Amino acid sequence: MRILLVTGTQTEAIVREAAEDSGHDCDVAIVGEVASFISPKRLTELIQNDRYDFVIVSGMCTADFSTVEKETGVFVFLGPRHAADLGMILPGVGQIQLSRTIPADDLIAGLKREKALLTLKEIEDAADPEFYIRGVKIGGGSRMKVVAEIMDAHRHQDIRSAVLHFFSSGADIVDLGFGFDATPEDVAATFSLLKGIDGPLAADTQDPELIRAALERADLILSLQEENIPLIGSAIAEAGIAAVVVPGGAGLAANCAAAKACGIECIIGDPLLPPAGSGLVRALATMAETEISYPLFFGAGNVVELLDADSPGANALLAAMAQEMGASLIFTSEHSDKTLGSVAEMRKASMMMALMEGRPYPKDLGLDLFVIKEKHRRQEPPVLYKTIHEAGTSEKALTYDPCGNFRIGIEGKEIIAERRGVAIKSEDWSSIFSRIEENGWVSLLDHAAYLGKELYKAELAIRFNRSFEQDGDF
Repeated sequence: MRILLVTGTQTEAIVREAAEDSGHDCDVAIVGEVASFISPKRLTELIQNDRYDFVIVSGMCTADFSTVEKETGVFVFLGPRHAADLGMILPGVGQIQLSRTIPADDLIAGLKREKALLTLKEIEDAADPEFYIRGVKIGGGSRMKVVAEIMDAHRHQDIRSAVLHFFSSGADIVDLGFGFDATPEDVAATFSLLKGIDGPLAADTQDPELIRAALERADLILSLQEENIPLIGSAIAEAGIAAVVVPGGAGLAANCAAAKACGIECIIGDPLLPPAGSGLVRALATMAETEISYPLFFGAGNVVELLDADSPGANALLAAMAQEMGASLIFTSEHSDKTLGSVAEMRKASMMMALMEGRPYPKDLGLDLFVIKEKHRRQEPPVLYKTIHEAGTSEKALTYDPCGNFRIGIEGKEIIAERRGVAIKSEDWSSIFSRIEENGWVSLLDHAAYLGKELYKAELAIRFNRSFEQDGDF
């Protein structure tokens, strides 16, 4: 297979090294400093110098090479955007179908993700669960299910939207917490607001009367122990719903046996996890030695909420621990600003762990939880220059753009830029700036640079789930 690789002087060394290591017969053509600017005419000239099966150009190219293919009979495909990624993609050429319109790095990532999702579906379809909770498989080789908690559900301003949001974020079960101030009427009223929502709902309370009020709709009860089992266990069994059992004072095994004696068929054991620094490692060791014949509940939320660290990595590590323990459900929450997004993170983490079958570790799965850091740092060629000017501090007086100023903010997952009562909204900062240019709403270069900076900062805030303040630091 003869392949022509088109590159520029800045990336020549990187491309030649990738070509040598690829296992393919590759020619490297140098076309000026930046390869992404190559024209169809120039590419046609290069191809006619030899015989090739196909050509790979930079993923940054925007030209239409269809005329090249017609004239030469040689296919032209987009490689990765960055030459540093070519070494990861080139060895697979021939086994994967490159694209004329999608850069190879996006294409490969998309293919790996599609394969991962298909594998997950196959795993879930083949699993023989211990039991179902409103149609959701629990245990038996099925994916570890995510339980998302809403604390003080009876006092939530918009409980229905919150529940729907958690389901859309990836929760398999939404857990409604009812504090000590809740009444049976509060519980009934809360569940009545959720009519028409088909997803599994849990009631989180140890008060027998509050549990009784939830039995008409709840699919899962958290939590039972030796004090409330005699008072409410039979009613739970009669309702035919699942229950999470905790150690209490009698111990987990004894309480699970008591729940079973009441007739509860769907029992989940929760050994309880304390926060890091308060016995977490000891609890994990005890959990690993605990032998119960019921699906295991892993309470990760308390650990993450009480740890001042970014949640994605913490959730991934706890999900890996839960997988090793054989947990069937993993519990998470978003009670604080620092844990916003934990439900989606934990769902992805649970999917990653399900994909570990036949692997020694959760790596190269097609799914990951990289948010800030990156798996591979690109070694781009250095910027070459002959003269350098220090930027210094600008002493230019502020001049307001006669076209007017913009107020920039965020609404949900969209950036909004408002000027004189007219707003532009988009998920993409560049499309907003393009519309501003098209409408003639910016006339000064420094104002244009400022708008670009603030609009992109807003896009980053959305991407990383952070707050945004115009003119403030990111």
